[in-house]
Amino acid sequence: MLTEFKEPAVANWRQKVYEIVFEAETPAGKAFDMTLIAVILLSVLAVFLESIKSIREIFGDELFVAEWFFTILFSIEFLLRLIAVRRPMRYVFSFYGIVDLVAILPTYISLFVPGTQYFLAIRILRLLRIFRILKLTSYISESRVITTALQRSKQKIIVFLVAIFTIVTVVGSMMYVVEGEEHGFTDIPTSIYWAIVTLTTVGYGDLSPKTGLGKFLASIVMIMGYGIIAVPTGIVTAELTRAARSASTHVCPECHAEAHDFDAVHCKYCGSKL
Repeated sequence: MLTEFKEPAVANWRQKVYEIVFEAETPAGKAFDMTLIAVILLSVLAVFLESIKSIREIFGDELFVAEWFFTILFSIEFLLRLIAVRRPMRYVFSFYGIVDLVAILPTYISLFVPGTQYFLAIRILRLLRIFRILKLTSYISESRVITTALQRSKQKIIVFLVAIFTIVTVVGSMMYVVEGEEHGFTDIPTSIYWAIVTLTTVGYGDLSPKTGLGKFLASIVMIMGYGIIAVPTGIVTAELTRAARSASTHVCPECHAEAHDFDAVHCKYCGSKL
């Protein structure tokens, strides 16, 4: 009887933690998300301030304490996520799980890298803390809509990029033949680099055609650039509209998939109950 009493209590407790940590539609979940956003921004600000020598010399101890305070908070949050999910290791190796680890591991690892001869390694580890800003994406519901739109646009974007690669390869090879080494187009890769810079309308100006035929070809590439830039924008915008209409903030407790329909009862990827 005691075991039967404890198991539902533990399950209810884990469910409550899951709703607070992973869901963004409950009052407790929203409060948790807003608190985490504030902590993430403050921790990133601390990293910025620590990189400024004049501030580090005056407030070095305070920043050190603040860093450990943020690290402990993120560690507690990470443990709560592992407790709440049904498959902890699956979460650990997910995108957000890796981001969570990157946010806390550098501080702990720096404890085991003492000595001035390893100062560069410590600086690199501390610099990794800036990736905490990536944790914001898991607390902003709109980011899930964007992620869904990008996933749905993946195949179209790949086809578009292949077409662009083909165009710049052909144009770059033509410019190498037309302009030649005497005008700075020393090889085909360099000419392709020029084609990419021109097609994307960046225009560094380090390379430019000198012959009439080369200028004519460059003009065509420039005009194409304006039209080509609009293509991926249109693809993603169309998918954003679809995703915004259908996506909710529900996260599957089994596979951690997102972007389910608002009226979904089961996960469309693994079939688990939401």
